[in-house]
Parts: sequence; C-alpha cells; structure tokens
Amino acid sequence: MTARPDYDRLDRWVDDHFDEQVRLLQELVRVPTDTPPGNNAPHALRTQELLKAFGFDAQAHAVPAATAQAHGLQSIVNLVVQRRYGAGRVVALNAHGDVVPPGEGWTHDPYGGEVVDGRLYGRAAAVSKCDFTTFTFATRALESLGVPLAGGVDLLFTYDEEFGGELGPGWLLERGLTQPDLEIAAGFSYQVVTAHNGCLQLEITVHGKMGHAAVPETAVDALQAATRILTALYAENAVLKTRLSAVAGIHHGYINVGQIAGGTNTNVVPGKVVLKVDRRMIPEEDPVAVEAALRALVEQAASGQAGIRVDIRRLLLAHAMQPLPGNAPLVDALCAHATALFGETVPACGTPLYTDARLFSERGIPAVIYGAGPRTVLESNAKRADEHVVLDDLRKATKVIARTLYDLLRPAD
Repeated sequence: MTARPDYDRLDRWVDDHFDEQVRLLQELVRVPTDTPPGNNAPHALRTQELLKAFGFDAQAHAVPAATAQAHGLQSIVNLVVQRRYGAGRVVALNAHGDVVPPGEGWTHDPYGGEVVDGRLYGRAAAVSKCDFTTFTFATRALESLGVPLAGGVDLLFTYDEEFGGELGPGWLLERGLTQPDLEIAAGFSYQVVTAHNGCLQLEITVHGKMGHAAVPETAVDALQAATRILTALYAENAVLKTRLSAVAGIHHGYINVGQIAGGTNTNVVPGKVVLKVDRRMIPEEDPVAVEAALRALVEQAASGQAGIRVDIRRLLLAHAMQPLPGNAPLVDALCAHATALFGETVPACGTPLYTDARLFSERGIPAVIYGAGPRTVLESNAKRADEHVVLDDLRKATKVIARTLYDLLRPAD
C-alpha cells in the first residue's frame, strides 16, 4: 500500500497519546466483569464515564433485569457511541467487556492492571478490554486529522460474549440501535479472521433413582449411565478428527464435557447427574444435523440401562462465521496495514473460536475480527492465570485500526 502522509500523522497521534491509552486500559481492568455471575452494569457505567472525558457520548442501553437473569446474568448495560461525519458507510467496532472469572494461579493482581516488562496484566486485558481502548483511540486519532470524512463509526461495547452475544450485539442489532455497513470485532494483532467455528452447548440431565449404597439393587445408578454417555461422546471425537475443514486456521470439530455435577453423598447411589457439553462445529457442518446426531448419540448410549431417563436441553447454538461478499475493503486494508506495521505477513484466515461477530454476518453485514492481541489465545493466557496484552501489540494494532478507518471513511480522491 502506497505510503500517505496522513498515515504518518495517525501513527504519531497514537504514539503521543499512548500513555493515556494504557491508563484507560488499566481503569477498565480494575472494574471486575466476571461472568458468571455477570454483574456487568457497573463496568459499563464506569466506561461511559471514562469515554465522556474524551468527548464521546456513550448511550447506555440496559437489558431488562428479568431478561438478563433468565440468561444466567445479573445485569447488562450495552454502550453505543455514534460518530457521524457525513453521508457514507458506517463501520461498527465491537469489543466485549464480560469475561470468565480469574481462577487460581495468578502472580499478578487480576484486577490490578499492572505493567511489567512491556505487558499489562489483568483479567480481560487481552480479551477484550484492550480493544475498548484500541477502537476508542483509533477513532480519536482519525478525528484528530481534521480532514473531510464520509460515513461514520459506531463504537459498541457489549457484555454478553461469554454467553453467546444475543444480549450484547444481538440486542443492539435487533432493536436497530446500530445499523452498520461493515464490522470489526475484537481479535488478534497477527491475523485478520474472516471465519470461525460454530458452537453447540447442551445440558444433559441423567435421571436414575437414589438409594442406599448398602442395598444398590433398590436404586438406579445415574452415574453409571452418565459414564456410558461420556464414553460415547469421547469416542465420537476420534471420528470428528478425521473430518477436516478447508478453512485455513480451522481444523476439526470437537466435543468437550466442561462440567459434571451429581450425587448427594458417598454412601448414596446417585439419582441424578448433569453434564454440560460443548460441541465445536467447523464451518462446513450443518448445525441442525449436528444437534440431531449428538442427541441421538446420547440417547442411544443411555438406552442400555433400565430405569434411566435423559433430558437434553440446548444452552447455546452459535453458528459459524463465514466470509461475506463485500468484506474485501476491510480485509485488504487490515492485512496491508498490519503487515506494514508489524513487519511480517498478517494473513486472512479462520479461527477455531466462536465469537459474537457472527451476529453481524448472520444479518448480512460483512465482518472481520481484528484487534490488539497475541498470535494465539494460549500466548496471552486468555481465560488462564496471568492474562496479559503486550503493549507494543496494543500500540501497533491501534494504528492499524486508525489507518483502516481512514481508508474506509475518507472521501474518494
């Protein structure tokens, strides 16, 4: 991409304001957004206050308490900042503030925002409070140029990605509170993601009959039936590993049993066991067929034990994201600027994760995933102890987004 003086000006603005950007990220990390329990309204209100200091009017859109609680969350307030420059396309920049609880093993305060050796530590530092700042400061850098622009930017800061996004960006899109032409979602600095896996989550409740362990013939062992189900689920993974995706960066589907609960005491035959299952689906798979096959597999595995009943409840169905026609302006600009600024080829590819970016593509809005982050989730310790973002990645990714917005929103020469 041909060098332009305006790119240099954007880069310098980001450099000159980078300490301020780091301080914003520290403030965001210091307000917990552990999900569960999902009491995320306080973080949204604090974010709204911090954005006001930059002249950004963040409109707060609260999800009704009963709706949030029905989805297993305590409170959700989503934020929308709309910046309009004239007629033209609107680019939405969406990052989520909700995150899994810290867990154990931290050597840094998970809510401290501590900076050590060029890394900022804290829960959600990498996924994805960092991109609250990336997107905010890229937009500020763009506006600092003082040049004519077309279209606009919607900054969307939402709080339901961990539970599927329907009460985050899904809520805003359904109500017309954002109507973008293109969307960039929080992501990685070293890849421009255009496709991702789908995800099906089921809750499987195995019902038997409680009884004293001294007289097991009076009981029906739900755990024994659950063990048969587990064996069948894990055996299916061997089959899934043979069905490879054609999308670069995505490999195969997988079944994970993430939670197991059951029984009442060591001397009681368990009468109920609950399994929570996560089935990752490659883009080539049909979610309806996958769910039907998984339900049939569970029911068949449980059928060999008299007195057992199985209830299966869907918790989540997130469709895979696939590239849409019209995403080329996003992909081309992000790949070119990231390659130039990071000094290595930054490709367009897929990821085995699932994200709420799919909610935009499902509505025909071309979407990509790009932001401040590592090469892999593992590298940043996202969802593990000592999650962090490398500050040099944060700085460069902000420049990439700022340059891309300039390319998309400046009037044609």
